[in-house]
Amino acid sequence: MDAMARGTWTDERLDDLNGRVERGFGGVQREFRAVRSEMRTEFQAVRSEMRTEFQAVRTEVQAEFAAVRTEILAVRSELGGQIAGSQRLMVQLFAGLITTVVLGFAGMIITLTIQL
Repeated sequence: MDAMARGTWTDERLDDLNGRVERGFGGVQREFRAVRSEMRTEFQAVRSEMRTEFQAVRTEVQAEFAAVRTEILAVRSELGGQIAGSQRLMVQLFAGLITTVVLGFAGMIITLTIQL
């Protein structure tokens, strides 16, 4: 008969079961809140660390590009000076060649004139 009494659900037993279920879910809810809070804290830390690292990489890349740009401008300036020097040398050589040709023709004309 005791087994039969246990098998019936009374209001007191239902209220007791309801209280245990609520306490059990209350613990689960507290655990979920704790996990959520911990995850938020960890995610904020990761975001902060990533932001700091990305800023450091961005600063480093900008510095490297500035250094490369400066180097390219220096090489360009140096090449410009060398090209100007090469152009000047070519003009001088061309002027010397023309002078030589003109003087050679003048010498031939004078020689031919004297022989006639």
